[in-house]
Amino acid sequence: MPNALDTARDDAGRMLRRCALFAGLDDEALRSLATHAQRRRFAAGEVIFRIGAPGQSMMTVVTGTVRISAPSPDGKEIVLADVGVGEVIGEMALLDGKERSADAVALTNCDLLVLERRDMLVYLERHPSIGVKLLEVLCERLRRTDQQIHEIAFLGLPTRLAKALLRLVGSNPQARLALSQRELGSMIGGTRESVNRCLREWHRRGFIELHEGWIIIRDRPALEQVSSATIREV
Repeated sequence: MPNALDTARDDAGRMLRRCALFAGLDDEALRSLATHAQRRRFAAGEVIFRIGAPGQSMMTVVTGTVRISAPSPDGKEIVLADVGVGEVIGEMALLDGKERSADAVALTNCDLLVLERRDMLVYLERHPSIGVKLLEVLCERLRRTDQQIHEIAFLGLPTRLAKALLRLVGSNPQARLALSQRELGSMIGGTRESVNRCLREWHRRGFIELHEGWIIIRDRPALEQVSSATIREV
């Protein structure tokens, strides 16, 4: 009859299986990795780590969403990514052991599996394919950040906002979002006031509907046309 430790390890193994990074591992390898995983829970709004903090672990998101952002000295922030179930955070610190390069805050209630760097480095030596996948994750995030920097530098706010909305809804047929205007501003490098003006104009023109805190996409082709602009508005 399995004991509590075996049950906890099996649960951790199943959680790790949901992560694309570890999906290719066999059951034995997953169970071995799971022995080093520690489950932690964070309430919505709770800080997971801050920029500059020692980076000695990587975390897999089991439930919920984690927001990764870069703060500025004046208290503003740029949202770099919202990381969901099956994704990892803290991978840079895992590879180089240096300080955290961004803030991570629980956007919703979250369950994370924490893997310490000292354990993962040994594991990566035994399973180099995981190291390759980890580099792919890192490269994808760097590309995403490069794109965000390019958009902020060279595209006007309406174009950036349209791109952000379309990315967020993806292929969702309902095409509706519950995001504050301040959050949208943080994502695209704009102010709440400028986002408000743009959304209200789109609402007036029938591109979107603003209803009880929801942003509902009504005319996707119109937003796609706005998002395709390549010249920064003056």
